[in-house]
Amino acid sequence: MFSCMKPYGDQNYSALKRACLRKKVLFEDPSFPATDDSLYYKGTPGPAVRWQRPKDICEDPRLFVDGISSHDLHQGQVGNCWFVAACSSLASRESLWQKVIPDWKEQEWDPEKPDAYAGIFHFHFWRFGEWIDVVIDDRLPTVNNQLIYCHSNSRNEFWCALVEKAYAKLAGCYQALDGGNTADALVDFTGGVSEPIDLTEGDFANDEGKRNQLFERVLKVHSRGGLISASIKAVTAADMEARLACGLVKGHAYAITDVRKVRLGHGLLAFFKSEKLDMIRLRNPWGEREWNGPWSDTSEEWQKVSKSEREKMGVTVQDDGEFWMTFEDLCRYFTDIIKCRLINTSYLSVHKTWEEARLHGAWTQHEDPWQNRSGGCINHKDTFFQNPQYIFDVKKPEDEVLICIQQRPKQSTRRDGKGENLAIGFDIYKVEENRQYRMHRLQHRAASSIYINSRSVFLRTDQPEGRYVIIPTTFEPGHTGQFLLRVFTDVPSNCRQRGESLRLPKGQGLARDSWWGGGNAGLLLLSRAGTAGRGFKALTLRQHAPQTYAPGLADGPPRSSVSSQVWNHRVLKDEFLGQVRLKADSDDLQALHTLHLQDRSSRQPSDLPGTIAVHILSSASLTAV
Repeated sequence: MFSCMKPYGDQNYSALKRACLRKKVLFEDPSFPATDDSLYYKGTPGPAVRWQRPKDICEDPRLFVDGISSHDLHQGQVGNCWFVAACSSLASRESLWQKVIPDWKEQEWDPEKPDAYAGIFHFHFWRFGEWIDVVIDDRLPTVNNQLIYCHSNSRNEFWCALVEKAYAKLAGCYQALDGGNTADALVDFTGGVSEPIDLTEGDFANDEGKRNQLFERVLKVHSRGGLISASIKAVTAADMEARLACGLVKGHAYAITDVRKVRLGHGLLAFFKSEKLDMIRLRNPWGEREWNGPWSDTSEEWQKVSKSEREKMGVTVQDDGEFWMTFEDLCRYFTDIIKCRLINTSYLSVHKTWEEARLHGAWTQHEDPWQNRSGGCINHKDTFFQNPQYIFDVKKPEDEVLICIQQRPKQSTRRDGKGENLAIGFDIYKVEENRQYRMHRLQHRAASSIYINSRSVFLRTDQPEGRYVIIPTTFEPGHTGQFLLRVFTDVPSNCRQRGESLRLPKGQGLARDSWWGGGNAGLLLLSRAGTAGRGFKALTLRQHAPQTYAPGLADGPPRSSVSSQVWNHRVLKDEFLGQVRLKADSDDLQALHTLHLQDRSSRQPSDLPGTIAVHILSSASLTAV
């Protein structure tokens, strides 16, 4: 991971720190200065903000006080509960926060070596397919000597405030963090894939079977190091941060900090009875205001659980924003869950591993329709197939396929304001197994994602063996932007972009779809469309059943023909045996043609010994053949 770390803005942390130590000055970041431009992209600030270094805010500043915990964080004046919730989840995973906060021991203040401190920090985030190293100085915005944004329980602990500043620098300013998406932060912290789940649409509260299945998936993501959050959708502006009678808050992101099956009962009876309850622990980024229903901190339901089990779960009775609830109640009161899956691509693992294909692409505009790559969704049938297209293979009888498309984040600027996401999505089509060219007509749609103005769109689907085409699009045509496509399968999918279309010569148009394939008894067949002017690939055919598929052109000229050459496959040199030519007449409905072999002379073809029986099957669906 760290060998391919890319410095953000060409700022090298080690070189900058050495220069500051040599000059005996504290670092001041010129690319994210201590000015209003770093606070707001529009509007004017409220109270007078002073940028202060930790040493001016408190005595004995530290990166961590008594380690790192999800209880450390409290949301500040900017509406970024989504980011704070993601940080709370991150804090519960040592292996993950040590990636985001690298060299944390070296970055920590050392009271015994004050001259070794240079006022510079760096943090790692995963952005658009690569890990980047973001450098900041330690000047933080305050009012009345108090941090106004994310802060810790301990006045002298600064890890969360510094991580937030680095993330704000990536976004363009602090105000750009107001009203974001927890899924984006979880992905930026891990390089994983976010999977949103609509609990209302899935009716998980009333369907016990679906709910149990979902809990097992959530438990698996948590047990394998993934990060999870939950929220209650706010339908109107008045709903935002409205507190319900049960104590939960609408339009607010909660971090899920634990998932487990809790054993009910006391003593040995609990083990023999083996009654367990599906439970979730959540945390409010405000650090207060908790759930007050069943299994809340002071609830009598806890009498059903032994003291040792409660200690194992870390149950506390205090208003610290963290609480337990059953998974059934979570599905009843919350509307959305976001799972950030850490996709295991290691070859040395006891758990399921995945093969990843990662490709960068772009929606671009061009006057030439054959070169335009911004055709919009399937609603725009005239331009839909102009979008980028990617072929991949499912090589098992059936395989689970994970597909994620992520658009490049747009940085906020004072002139343009907050960068808005495009509405994006993708369709997956099953095509003939030897397709090489772009699609130009509709085939069987195997799956489709939602279309949403989110940074990432994810789809999990089970598909049978075969070849597929992914068409990522913006919802409306003419929109441009860059994207990252990630495809995960059990075995390598050989995912690649298709940029070439099969065209007819001299302005005759485009062959909408073509295919070829075959099988023969130890022969080598070379097929060519007579007037298409393009040779098809040679196929070595090893089957004993003399069955040959000839190429067809959906939009070929009326008098085009198809010829097939028959060769004897030998070790040193193949021997030509003859060829046949079949007119591709759309009015000829004869299914069986028996043709004499001829030589290759273009002047006076003469018959050779032998005939070929050609069976013709016509279908609008190429995968039906």
